[in-house]
Amino acid sequence: MSGFDRLLRFIEDETSFASSYYDEAYLDRRVSSRMRRTDTESYEEYLRLLQDSQEERTELLDALSVNVTSFFRDEKVWSRLRDVLVDLIEDRRSISVWSAACADGREPYSIGMLALDAGLSPGDIDILATDIDEKALESAKQGVYASTRTNALDEQLAFLEDPQQYVDRDGDRFAIRDRVKKLITFDRHDLITDDPKSGFDLVLCRNVCIYLDTEFKRPIIKTVSESLDRGGYLVLGQTETLPTDIKERFETADPRLRIYRKIESGSL
Repeated sequence: MSGFDRLLRFIEDETSFASSYYDEAYLDRRVSSRMRRTDTESYEEYLRLLQDSQEERTELLDALSVNVTSFFRDEKVWSRLRDVLVDLIEDRRSISVWSAACADGREPYSIGMLALDAGLSPGDIDILATDIDEKALESAKQGVYASTRTNALDEQLAFLEDPQQYVDRDGDRFAIRDRVKKLITFDRHDLITDDPKSGFDLVLCRNVCIYLDTEFKRPIIKTVSESLDRGGYLVLGQTETLPTDIKERFETADPRLRIYRKIESGSL
């Protein structure tokens, strides 16, 4: 067994991160980044550091779990989602939305703010936000974010007509207001091993499959697809596609933005 394989086995056995789901090239990039930061020159040396240091195990888990995220990431998608929400509420008493793999919560909060900004009332929408990372969920529940030089939150929130309705700002600190937080329920969910949900009108599962091995991508798409009611919308990342057998149950609402509408119900 190579040094890298022994390292991955330790990560799998001793931490909460399921390294076996992920593409090795992705894992190697993240591990190598931590090795450079800790001045370790081999996988064996870095493994010894992990064995001795709980702090470094935490840092590595943070590095492995990091996904690029922002409020209203890719404004073209969010402009189209505004129309989707308005379209859905015309035919329904309320809308159920699932933000799958929500990371630090910016996506579900973006959905909530967008819905209110589009004229929906608080009773019109209910949002479930899930992630496998309990630490990320606890942070997301707080709804507090800091603007930095490379992550300018005021620029991201400029997508809204009046961001001050939804966010309290104190210097570089932004706190989501209660009127938005009340729309969202956070819960832990493993997209690969846990059962599908049900009854959703809109599911966002964006950029979740990029770093996963191929064998784990289909179970995720199957889970989120089965969680949609007929006529509901599924939004993927712009480099992601539906498997052929699943795609047959959808019509393409926007091929460029990877937005699909379910036309058939039932299990896949």
